[in-house]
This record gives sequence, C-alpha cells and structure tokens, in this order.
Amino acid sequence: MVEYHDSEWGVPVHDDRKHFEYLVLDAFQAGLSWSTVLNKRENFRQAFDNFEPERIARYTRRKINTLLGNPGIIRNKLKVESTINNARLFLELQAQEGSFDTFIWQFVDGHTRHNRWRSLKQLPASTDQSDAMSKALKARGFKFVGSTICYAYMQAAGLVNDHVTRCFRHEQIRDM
Repeated sequence: MVEYHDSEWGVPVHDDRKHFEYLVLDAFQAGLSWSTVLNKRENFRQAFDNFEPERIARYTRRKINTLLGNPGIIRNKLKVESTINNARLFLELQAQEGSFDTFIWQFVDGHTRHNRWRSLKQLPASTDQSDAMSKALKARGFKFVGSTICYAYMQAAGLVNDHVTRCFRHEQIRDM
C-alpha cells in the first residue's frame, strides 16, 4: 500500500491500457477494501491478460468460468461479466473519440484538479465531476461505474490530486 501511494496513486495517467486497468480494479473494489484489490493486483493482471481490452472483449463463457474458478482474484460474476462488457465499450469509445484518455480528461477540463484537503476525513466519496463521468459512461452502457467508483478512479488516475496537503506527494503531483 505504501509503495502504491508513494509512486502511483494520483499520478496523471494518459495511457489507455492503464486507464482500463484502473477502471477494472476500481469496479472490483466496490464493497471491499482497496487493500484487498491491491493485494490481488498481479493475479488480476495475469487472469485478465494484462488488462488489454482487445483481448478481454473477446472472452467467451469458458473464459468467464475459468475466471470464476480463480481463487487469486475476486470471483464476482457480475463484476467479471461487466469487465468484458466494459472492454467492448471501451474499444467503441476509443474508436469514436480517438482515445479513452481524450474522453475521460474532459471531466476535469483536461488537467488535474488539485484539492487542498487537510485531513482524510475531508475527502469526498463523489463530486459533480464524478457524477457527470458516471452518467456519461452509463449512457454508453458501461457497468460498475457509479459516481463513487468513478471518483476512486479519478483519484487513482490523477484526474484529481487528493493527497492531503501535509503529504509529501501533494506537491510532487502538483509539479507534474
């Protein structure tokens, strides 16, 4: 968790495969602790072909059954099926918008929103921007993209800088 916080969380992402990875992991995190998902991240990478949406979009019922039998990941049928659905829609969105990155950064006007929280208790579960993102993704057919999941994704992918002001990473992210 410390390494993830210190080197990855909140760093602005502009790589579509990495965006998809974060969307998948944040969807699987719903209802669970982030540490549960993070501890299984390498297993997820192996099970889901390194989060390559082109491969995941072609998964069959047989592959779904294999995933549901994999003790190294979170074996939730709805989340597994939504990952495949979302991979297909992710590819459609890329084709329509040029990249997922172009589409997703519009919700923060193309640059990281730097919040100035003094304590973790101040961090919101959702915002107007995550509400808009959720609504737009749902309108395209994406699943497991509620506003709270979208906000967690925005934090992970650096669309928002939610490191508290006393955290050394807050200023480092501002300077990126």
